[in-house]
This record gives sequence, structure tokens and C-alpha cells, in this order.
Amino acid sequence: MPEVTINTVTGTITPEALGPTLMHEHLMVGYPGWESDTAAPAPARTEAIALCTDRIDEMKGHGVTAMIDPCPNDLGRDVELMADVAARTGFAIICATGLYKEDQGGGAYWKFRAETGGGADYIADMYIGELTEGIGDTGIKAGIIKVATGAGAISDYERMLLEAAAKASVATGAPITTHTDQGSCGDEQQAILTEHGVPAHRIVVGHSCGTDDHDYHMKIARGGSYLGFDRFGIEILQPDELRVSSLLALLTSGCEDRVVVSHDSVWCWKGAPIAAPELVAPMLEIWNPNHFFERIAPRLRDGGASEEQINKMLVDNPRRFFAGEELPTVN
Repeated sequence: MPEVTINTVTGTITPEALGPTLMHEHLMVGYPGWESDTAAPAPARTEAIALCTDRIDEMKGHGVTAMIDPCPNDLGRDVELMADVAARTGFAIICATGLYKEDQGGGAYWKFRAETGGGADYIADMYIGELTEGIGDTGIKAGIIKVATGAGAISDYERMLLEAAAKASVATGAPITTHTDQGSCGDEQQAILTEHGVPAHRIVVGHSCGTDDHDYHMKIARGGSYLGFDRFGIEILQPDELRVSSLLALLTSGCEDRVVVSHDSVWCWKGAPIAAPELVAPMLEIWNPNHFFERIAPRLRDGGASEEQINKMLVDNPRRFFAGEELPTVN
């Protein structure tokens, strides 16, 4: 069998080369419409590179060797920034191809295009091209597919994007990472993707820590996918206390082989989407990619988590996810 490789923004690596890996962080995000805010300062490239380089140096201080930046195409994705920072730091960054959820993504363009025939098949072909040939004329290849759904229900538009992602995943073997809101629809995402041929173990159901519903978590776990506990530090959406207790419940249930961790932190913004920075300043003090190591891991240990379990979430699970290894069943 051919050797499994992972596309990073600076070339390919093998899953075995992954050390501790954060599975959901963002160098830069720009919500659609950012460019229309002419009163906002223009993003300064040199400052962004310096800030991102400092962040990665801090991560390396905790032993982290790789990260996924799953910024979708329509959310200000900047793969050349990622490649520049990766080259300067010697750090593995895996970028995504994909489109964001309907209410906050670039849906106006894609829905208009779909009216004249440019629907799921066209989008799937675009994803396949970005995974196998490169993004635009950059030569940088995506290493994962991103999908996203809103809170409570999956819209027809989001269902089209899930279908496109499944087509591209089946065609290329690329894994999928998802966005969910308020700990909802992850099980439906899993069902739709697997019905379209994606193996369950090739899916990370992201932001599963948006709820402390253990039954919901176990349904996804029994379905054979990974759960992303990947928003540590975003206290305005869910207290870390509940994320920790929910994660400990999963570990107690024997699910340490199907959880990955991260923060969904954003280091740089295009435009100025946060109108009152002082309102989120307390959260920003901990919402960074060091938070898990400095505050969350100690709380997990205090709650009975073993070093082996923590190491599985940081190292073994990302490796097995990218290697495409099937997950054992859980009760």
C-alpha cells in the first residue's frame, strides 16, 4: 500500500511525524464583508507574521509540533500567510478547503451560482483541485476538508456543502473536520457524511464541547467519529468547567481514543469585527493556544485523567485520524 501523507502548507509529512497537535486554531479570520469596512485599519502583513510567529514559538515551548488551521475559503483564508509563518518557524500547519455555514459564510455567492447549475458537484471539484493540485496559483495544497452548520438545524445550503465535502473526501481520501454551533447537529453531520460514503473515522465533529450532553457525545462516539473538544477558553459560549467535566465523562466512558483538543483561537483579524474589545478582553487573556497546557490539562489530571489519556488526545488520535485507522467500537 502507498505511504499515507498529509499535505501541509510547506509540503507533505507522514502521520508518524506528528507530535502533539492542536486540531483547530486560526492564524487569521475575515468574516465576509470585512473588506467593506473602510473605516477599519488594513491588516498589516508584517505585524501578522510577527504575532503568528510568536504564537507558534509559544506552542513549541509546550512541545506542540503541528496544528490545523481549518479556515474555510470564504472566511478570509490566507494560505500564503500560513506558509510564510510555517517556513519561518519550522512548524507543520495543515490548511483546509471548504465553505462556512450559511448565516456567517459566503452563501450569497454560492447560492446564486447554484441557481445556474454550479452546486455540489462544482464545489466538490473545487475542493478536489485544492487538495490535489493546489489553491489558486500558490501551489499550496489543502490537507483537510471543512464543513459547517448552524445551530439547531441543517439548512438546504449547508446540506449541499456537506454533500460536496463527502464527494471530495471519497474521491481523494481527505479527512473532514466540522463546525457545529451550541453542541447541535454533529450527529446529523455524521449521518449525512457517512451516508454519502465517508468513513466515520475520517470525520472530526468539531466544537462538540459546545454542550455537556453526554448522550449526544456518546452517540457520535459510538458512530465511530472523533469529537473535537476544541473551544477551550471561549467562556462566553460555554464555561471551561463544563467542557472539562464533559471530557472527563467521555474519558471515564472509554472514549479517550476519539477526542482531539484545541481552542479555535483567532490570532489576527481582517477588518475589525469586535466593535468593543473591552467586552472580550478577559476572555482574550486565556483564549490562546497555550491555554490547554497551562490550565486545562492540570484540571483534567486533578479530575482523574491519566497522562496516557492526555497524550492520546494530543498525539495518538491526530496521528490515527490522518492515517485513516478505523476506531474500535465503544459500548
